[in-house]
Amino acid sequence: MSLKDERKKKKLSQIELAHAVGLSQSMIQQMESGEKHGSVSTNIKIANYLGVSMEAILSGLENTESNKCNPSKREEAVK
Repeated sequence: MSLKDERKKKKLSQIELAHAVGLSQSMIQQMESGEKHGSVSTNIKIANYLGVSMEAILSGLENTESNKCNPSKREEAVK
């Protein structure tokens, strides 16, 4: 599951989660979309608050990263 999945499972809004762990709503949104990654301590706070492992919230980030176009593939697409 991803951070977004875990948050929604607990019926929390981005704002509620952000306030609970001391972040902005925009940071939660950026973490969920893969634009930004929280620090280790931030990820631990979020995982503890949601009652899940860090791996549970980070698993969605791996999927987001693998979907991004890497430079070599971008060059192939242009040819």
